[in-house]
Amino acid sequence: MTQTPPTVTTVCIAGCGPAGAMLGLLLARAGIDVVVLEKHADFLRDFRGDTVHASTLQVLAELDLLDGFEELPQQPTSTITLMTDSGMVPLGDFTRLPGRFQRLSMVPQWEFLDFLTAEAERAPLVRPLPAGGGGGVGRGERHSGRSPLPADGRRRHAGGDRATGPAHRRR
Repeated sequence: MTQTPPTVTTVCIAGCGPAGAMLGLLLARAGIDVVVLEKHADFLRDFRGDTVHASTLQVLAELDLLDGFEELPQQPTSTITLMTDSGMVPLGDFTRLPGRFQRLSMVPQWEFLDFLTAEAERAPLVRPLPAGGGGGVGRGERHSGRSPLPADGRRRHAGGDRATGPAHRRR
């Protein structure tokens, strides 16, 4: 089923990368009417990075998301080394980082984004806007919604209160 993204919301986020997905999750948890637009129907493609740093692990713990995150396929590491002709050269040692987490995790970013958007869909008083299509948003591009809308169907004026994301910064 293809659904046109709503034309009215309090917050519209352009782009469902890690920052857009996390912002959508936080706003949805706060009960704010939010839509996250993403031009792709899914996250199954190559990304710039699959590294979740210690500071991000701390944020996930503070948001009570760590248990769910730990279920994702990942490779935790506390050191990074480089193999050279002379042998292994240490590049990073995370065991001395302050705080609870002295590691980082290599996690496929599509898994991380699916996790964040699924968590956003669990927020109170929201329902997901199915991905897979969308009306012309921006310069005639087609986008698909990835994040929640109010369950009661109430809509506010399309002007919204805030705009964020790459499309907003280009203006």
